Amino acid sequence: MPTTIIVGTQWGDEGKGRIVDYFAAQADLIARYNGGDNAGHTVKAEGLELGLHLVPSGILYPDKLCLIGAGTVVNPLSLLKEMEMLQGYGVDVSPARLKLAAGAHLILPTHRAMDGASETQRGKEALGTTGRGIGPSYADKARRVGLRAGQMHDPGTFAEAVGALVEAHNERLVRLYGLQAQPVDDIVNQMRKAAETLAPHLVDGASLVGEALAQGKHVLCEGAQGTLLDLNLGTYPYVTSSSPLSGGALAGLGIGPKEVTRVVGVAKAYTTRVGAGPFPTELDDDTGERMRQVGHEYGVTTGRSRRCGWLDTVILRYAAQVNGLTDIALTKLDVLSGIPVLRIAVAYDVDGERHERFPAEWGAEILEKCHPIYEELPGWEEDISEIRRREDLPQNALAYVTRIEALTGIPATFTSVGPKREAMIVNET
Repeated sequence: MPTTIIVGTQWGDEGKGRIVDYFAAQADLIARYNGGDNAGHTVKAEGLELGLHLVPSGILYPDKLCLIGAGTVVNPLSLLKEMEMLQGYGVDVSPARLKLAAGAHLILPTHRAMDGASETQRGKEALGTTGRGIGPSYADKARRVGLRAGQMHDPGTFAEAVGALVEAHNERLVRLYGLQAQPVDDIVNQMRKAAETLAPHLVDGASLVGEALAQGKHVLCEGAQGTLLDLNLGTYPYVTSSSPLSGGALAGLGIGPKEVTRVVGVAKAYTTRVGAGPFPTELDDDTGERMRQVGHEYGVTTGRSRRCGWLDTVILRYAAQVNGLTDIALTKLDVLSGIPVLRIAVAYDVDGERHERFPAEWGAEILEKCHPIYEELPGWEEDISEIRRREDLPQNALAYVTRIEALTGIPATFTSVGPKREAMIVNET
């Protein structure tokens, strides 16, 4: 059976939860491979609209096994809150269904405090993080001083380790940022209780995935954020602290490349971005505001409004290259209905020269100098939310989709035309 990886092709918020939900129906194991509760996947099903931050979107299918992999960072308190929310809707999040890899690193309240303090200290140069402690937790992981989920097997010993790390964090909060120390005893007690609840969910994540593959099961890999937020190949320094790429799935879950049969890149029919950093096709006009309002472009995790702009196929070609995309899942095509003239960025003008490759490795400074070169396409007025066959799309909508395919060289196998779970055109060949 195949291994399918779902990745974001832009700056995140592309609608990956929707596509994971579609593929989860055919999968046996759904595994989250990077990021933390800074991610937000919205899934609408059976009258419910759920914002998931840590738990894989496949949890809504009662017969599926879900794993939070070793490449993630997990705030135990946030995870418990999300599990409680799901239980309130009748979703089974017992240890039999929801697994937590022992290798995942943990986020403490002091990580969050340092995250906020660092952003405040940056002032106008702030990166626009979610303030969830993601970066400081990954930093501790890289410094080899972090806590791993597997330590929760022994809540007593774990509590001692938490106390020691909180003390070290407090020293930095006081000395570097001039803030008050966080309450050590309160944090230790919270984490001890969390450990007692979460310990039964702990597994050797790589072994769980390996056994599933050996048994011929279908593994679905769910990423967070998007290609341009990758720590190595994104728009540095305006990036996240992990790898949202398809390669991040291999490292985050313990999968070899020969197991991967499909990499689906999720892209909005336009482009959005949250936080600071360059955005070549951004629209600061009525059209951008229309996209924001019609598309409900507000962050699932933070509620922040998203910056909106025209579709950028320079970005999509880059995402296809670095992820090895086999398919594109185009989301929110319906949001563009009613815009008379649409634009697609096909290249950049940099100091009078045309560039068709995305200059990610040169950093944000170069991207600030990139001015989009557009193609214009006629829009359409029709409501497309009830259409389920590609050939039934209005002529101009179909032309828009096929032009994206031509510019990227990747088939748009999936096209969402509305917020409902069933509002999806599937064009499998």
